[in-house]
Amino acid sequence: MTYHLTTEELPKIVREQQLLRAGDRVILSGTVYTARDAAHKRIQTEMQEKGVNGVPFPLQDAVVYFAGPTAAPPGRAIGACGPTTSSRMDPYSPLLLDAGLLAMIGKGERSQAVCDAIVRNRGVYFCAVGGAGALAAAHITQCEVIAYPELGCESVKKLTLDAFPLLVTIDSHGGNLFAEGRAQYAGANR
Repeated sequence: MTYHLTTEELPKIVREQQLLRAGDRVILSGTVYTARDAAHKRIQTEMQEKGVNGVPFPLQDAVVYFAGPTAAPPGRAIGACGPTTSSRMDPYSPLLLDAGLLAMIGKGERSQAVCDAIVRNRGVYFCAVGGAGALAAAHITQCEVIAYPELGCESVKKLTLDAFPLLVTIDSHGGNLFAEGRAQYAGANR
């Protein structure tokens, strides 16, 4: 199934109605925040010291995109902005999900601890197409550095998406395209 959604609609669709299933396509518009390894480490430290008030953006029902965008060329909101490998954020993701994070966007598999936290918190993990950062950037209309500017491309940024294509990869019911794909492949090769 394909859904055209805004980030404002996601909490109702994901948490209340639990409509999204692994394999669904989502065309997403609205506000998301970028954060990669260095920013996640800082956020975790700030949360340990200050609680959720230490997070540089409102965490409740937020969407985090694991990306480190390049500088914007003239006339563009942002440079290339493809997803980074999500497993590098696995040590931090359960904490953020437990504190209210709704969704993550990245590429690649997640640990069992992250999968469990997604189910426990009625969240969702989306995958974006890797290797297509310039194409992804065409769906970003605004970019603002909001925290840790000294981290350069890994600073936390507030992005505005316009029809950004995503795939539901891990859903709030425990559906997981990576696990399902492996099982399907193993069954076909018996």
